[in-house]
Amino acid sequence: MEPAEGPGELGFHGDEEIIEVVELGPPGPDDLADEMEDVDFDDEGAEEPDAEAWETEDDEGVEDGMEAQDDSEVTFSLHSASVFCVSLDPKTNTLAVTGGEDDKAFVWRVSDGELLFECSGHKDSVTCAGFSHDSVFVATGDMSGLIKVWRVDTKEEVWSFEVGDLEWMEWHPQAHVLLAGTADGNSWMWKIPSGDCKTFQGPACPATCGRILPDGKRAVVGYEDGTMRIWDLKQGTSLHVLKGQDGHQDPLTCVASNQDGSLIMTGSVDCHAKLVNSATGKVVCVFKMESTAPKAPAGEGEEAESNSVESLGFCNVMPLAAVGYLDGTLAIYDLSTQSLRHKCQHESGIVQLLWEESSAVVYTCSLDGAVRLWDARSGKMISEYRGHSAEILDFAVNKDASIVVTTSGDHQAKVFCVQRPDR
Repeated sequence: MEPAEGPGELGFHGDEEIIEVVELGPPGPDDLADEMEDVDFDDEGAEEPDAEAWETEDDEGVEDGMEAQDDSEVTFSLHSASVFCVSLDPKTNTLAVTGGEDDKAFVWRVSDGELLFECSGHKDSVTCAGFSHDSVFVATGDMSGLIKVWRVDTKEEVWSFEVGDLEWMEWHPQAHVLLAGTADGNSWMWKIPSGDCKTFQGPACPATCGRILPDGKRAVVGYEDGTMRIWDLKQGTSLHVLKGQDGHQDPLTCVASNQDGSLIMTGSVDCHAKLVNSATGKVVCVFKMESTAPKAPAGEGEEAESNSVESLGFCNVMPLAAVGYLDGTLAIYDLSTQSLRHKCQHESGIVQLLWEESSAVVYTCSLDGAVRLWDARSGKMISEYRGHSAEILDFAVNKDASIVVTTSGDHQAKVFCVQRPDR
């Protein structure tokens, strides 16, 4: 905390300084604001070293880069803590649902940020939220395992259920069926709103990620012990298990499938992404990231913790896959040659990536608070959008790729218009 004098003093004096601030009341922050204004208006040059000193967060510095520039059209600010998740309603793309650390979830209009209704009753951070395939229902799930489903048109809760600590949750692509994975290794499947239930018992460790395959008949689930299972949803049996050399050496972080479900990709803390044939359960190839100069903060732990696969996905229009790493690398792999095509470097860790539905454009959001669009054919950045004053934790892209909705540690969700002139 060396850069600014205020925080420096706070660090040295500890409790003494905090008591002082409490006693002083409003004048304390005002004085601080005056000091900051002085820096802004009287001495432009003083910003330079300041920005450098804050380099740990971002090149531009949180205080001027991230705060000042706001490219967003709409800001939703009803959350009072970090906003962890966002989904758009699939049918119209006009509604968003967001969940946050404030134990709240809201359904709101994307066009103007107007609140439609609050999904009330959660007692822990809401980490999962999503609409059913036809936008009739919205489901919200909190960390403690309380899952609630609401009917969007009547704004009424129609179903709720409590499982163990929740890891992930997903709607079926064609039916009112909800799938969720929990910390005890189980995956749960319910018919909504009847609540008919089926469980899929995994190993005795968290089911860390999961995805229903496009055929709607199978699901792929990744576990903390590095194994991956492909489940038959109707029979409740496991069709394929990848473990040992075929599995990962560390917990799985993400899974994805291509458009027809023939290929699955798994990502892990071990920095490997594995391409798997979903019909045979065989590993087709392994993409390994040669470790670049470690970007992780020194002393944070072993190499394994300093980098990991955070997100991945398949392109719909070309045989390409993208893998996003915690060290800020976006790797574009060519599936036909099974080789690295492009490496796009970010200043800080990638949180999530998404492909446009009908082009070779991949979107990334990262810990520096920016959304970036990349042309996967050339490996070049197309554009960058800022507006958050903290890391982006989740984002969603609408069907025609005209808007991006982001959620952040700054307690806000934002809507960015990304319509490009070349369309």
